[in-house]
Amino acid sequence: MNEVDQIQMDDLARKLCNGAISRREFLARSSALFTAGAVMTMPGLSYGQTAEPKIGGKMRLGLHNASQNDNLDPGTWSTSWTGASFNGGVYNNLVEILPDGEVAPDLAESWEQEDKAATWRFKLRKGVTFHGGKSLTPEDVRQSFLHHMKPDSTSGARAIVQQISSIDLDGSDTVVFKLAGGNADFPYLMSDYHLSVFPAQDGGIDIQSGKGTGAFLLDSFEPGIATRLKRNPNYHKNNKPYLDEVEFISIPDATARLNALLTGEVDFIQDLDIRNVAMVERSSDFSVQRVPSLRHFSFDMDTRVAPFGNPNVRLALKYALDRDDIIEKVFLGEGRKGNDNPVSSIMKYYHGMPQRDYNIEKAKEHLAKAGLTRVSVDLHVADNAFAGAIDAAVLYQEHAAKAGININVVREAADGYWENVWLKKSFAGVDWFGRATVDWLFSTIYTSKAPWNAGWSNARFDELCERARAETDETKRTAYYAEAQQIIHDDGNLLTVAFVDWRNGVSNKLGYHKVGGLMPLDNMRICERWWLKT
Repeated sequence: MNEVDQIQMDDLARKLCNGAISRREFLARSSALFTAGAVMTMPGLSYGQTAEPKIGGKMRLGLHNASQNDNLDPGTWSTSWTGASFNGGVYNNLVEILPDGEVAPDLAESWEQEDKAATWRFKLRKGVTFHGGKSLTPEDVRQSFLHHMKPDSTSGARAIVQQISSIDLDGSDTVVFKLAGGNADFPYLMSDYHLSVFPAQDGGIDIQSGKGTGAFLLDSFEPGIATRLKRNPNYHKNNKPYLDEVEFISIPDATARLNALLTGEVDFIQDLDIRNVAMVERSSDFSVQRVPSLRHFSFDMDTRVAPFGNPNVRLALKYALDRDDIIEKVFLGEGRKGNDNPVSSIMKYYHGMPQRDYNIEKAKEHLAKAGLTRVSVDLHVADNAFAGAIDAAVLYQEHAAKAGININVVREAADGYWENVWLKKSFAGVDWFGRATVDWLFSTIYTSKAPWNAGWSNARFDELCERARAETDETKRTAYYAEAQQIIHDDGNLLTVAFVDWRNGVSNKLGYHKVGGLMPLDNMRICERWWLKT
C-alpha cells in the first residue's frame, strides 16, 4: 500500500472510531483500498505479524468442501481441500505463486523463453527427492504433464496442456516445453494446482503411493472425512515446513464449523458464515481474516439445454437478478456487485462496462423477444455451492417472479455437489476462485474446448482469446480482451452475483506473514507457510 493509500486507510480508521462511518462501510472501503493496491501484485493481505516462525506443533483446518469422491489423481482436483492438502502439502509444481502474486521457483530453479515465448526451458532444482527417496528427474516432470495430455483426458488442466506441442528433455536437469503459439503467461500457468509433479512409473505416473516432493508426507487419507499430513524432514525449502502435522477435517455445516473453532477442535475454518462474524470478533482468542481475492459467485447456465440456448432468455434471467439485495441480505454488505463478467476489476486487461442492474421491465422485454411471457427453470444449489448459495437462490426466486420467471430452487446434497451437480445440471450455483491472468481464466472455463466449460461457446470469443494469447502489442491485446469480455457480458452463460474476499475464522495461536488471495488458503500453500505461535 502506498503513502496515499495509507493516509486514506488511517482516515477511514479514525472515522470508524468516531462513529462517522459504519463497520460495514469501513470494511467495504478498506477492502477496496487493499484490492486497488493489489492491481500490480495480485490479491493478498499483510497482517503485520513480524515474529519469526516457530517449529513444531499441529494445525487443524475445518473445511466444508471435501467429498467421498476425492482421490489422488491431480486431474480431478477442484476444491480448496484437494488443492491445499495434496497440491500444497504433499506435492510441488515447477513454480509457485507467492503471496504478493509474483511467480517464484519451486521444483524449477530457473526458466527462460525462446522463439517469442513459444519455447520455454525449465531448469530443475538439484537435490530434490520424492518421499520414497527417489531423486527428481526431468522425466518425472514430462510424465506428470503427459498425464493431463491424454486424448481422453478430462483434467482440469486440459486447457493449459493443450497449448503444449511437445515436451523434450535436455540433459539431466532441463525440461523444454514447445507450444503451438507464443504465450508470455506460461510460467504463471505452471502454478496451476493440478500440475503437481509425480514420480514417473511404467510410462506414466505413480498416483497411488501418495509420494510427492512436498513439505509433508501423506499420513492418512479418508475421502470426505479427513486428510492427515506429517512433516517431510528432507524438504528442499530451507527451514520449511514449520509444523510437524497438519490435519484437514471435513465439517460441511457452517454452524458446526464455527463451534469446532470456538471449542478448540480446529484452529482454522474456511468461509466463516457472515452472520457469525461478530461472535468471532468479540473473542480475544480468535480473529476474522479477510483476504482480498479474485473469487466470485455465480449462477451458470448450460446453453445447450432449453430455454438457456436463447440469448434473450439469458438476458431476461440476468436482468431479473437483484444483486444489491443479495449482497445486503445474504452477504451483509461484504461483497462487490458482479456484472456478468468473470474478470475482476483488479486484474490486468479488465474491461469496464455499464453495470447491469435489476430491471423487471428489461427482463420482460427480453422474454417477449424470445416469444415468451413466462418461463420456468430449475436452479440447483447446495450449502457448499458457495457461501450463502441457498439464501441467494431463494431471493433470486422472489426477484425473478415479478418478471414472469419461475425459478424452482433445487436444494442438492452438499457432499458430491462438485461431482454430481456442477457441470452436470443446466443451471447451478458455482464458486469460482479466479485465475492470475485473463487468458488462464478464459481458457479454463469459457473457450469452447475449456475443461470446465458449462455449456457455452462463441466462435468470435474463441478467436479473440487465441489472438490475445500470442499478441505482444499491448494495445491490440487490450482491445482483444475488452471485446471478449463484452461478448461474455452480452451473450455469456453466467450470472455473476458478487466478487468477495476470502473470509476465515482463525485461532490467534496461528502465525503467518502476508497471505495470498489469488487462490484459497494462502494460494493453497497454508501447510508450508503457517506455524503455531505457542
